[in-house]
Amino acid sequence: MLENKVAVVTGASRGIGYGIALELASLGANLVVNYNSSAASIQQLVETIQTQYPMVQVHAVQANVADFTQAQTLIDTAMDTFGRIDILINNAGITKDTLLMRMSEADFDAVNDVNLKGTFNCMRHAIKPMMKQKYGRIINLSSVSGIAGNAGQVNYAASKAGVIGMTKSLAREVATRNITVNAIAPGFIETEMTGQLNETVQQAIKAQIPMQRFGQVEDIAKTVAFLSSDVANYITGQVITVDGGMTM
Repeated sequence: MLENKVAVVTGASRGIGYGIALELASLGANLVVNYNSSAASIQQLVETIQTQYPMVQVHAVQANVADFTQAQTLIDTAMDTFGRIDILINNAGITKDTLLMRMSEADFDAVNDVNLKGTFNCMRHAIKPMMKQKYGRIINLSSVSGIAGNAGQVNYAASKAGVIGMTKSLAREVATRNITVNAIAPGFIETEMTGQLNETVQQAIKAQIPMQRFGQVEDIAKTVAFLSSDVANYITGQVITVDGGMTM
């Protein structure tokens, strides 16, 4: 479904980003997978893709997307390697949760630098080649916290709400160039992060979810694959919640 397409996935060394990269590879997309510090994990991802999908080309690029210049290097590497970028998945993100009365300025800035500015940086550098080729699919990872808010996540919710605003604005700017820009807002997904919650907290969260369970990484990855494909070529500026009905 994505043969001969080139996808850049940020924050691909673990969790949702790792799953997205595997899903896109399974559909035939060539990949540039980004990481900041987890070199061992990204190498494992590269080796897995090369073993399972030998026809797919995959390159790992270390870059802190919060840095404008490093984000440009990431996109330039993809262009130098493949000559085009068809799909950009802005997944890189961090959390530094605490109540506002305890939140430091540094914690607020750090989260917004990666989650919000990092998304801007990558879109800013990728949009020019996409406009030249008159084709592109940009999928930004937001969160239900950016829609409904969440106690202890003022910084994270602000960054993810900002991602939604950028998504809709850029979608309007580039719609006539055959470029779609959408966001996915995951709910609680089974990852290392949710695995650290104790059983009591997990059950309390599941009680708020109509489906009464956490989602799987594959639920997000398959939604990304759909939005990346030409099947979704008339969908732009949208926020798709994948949350078991939590924010309906």
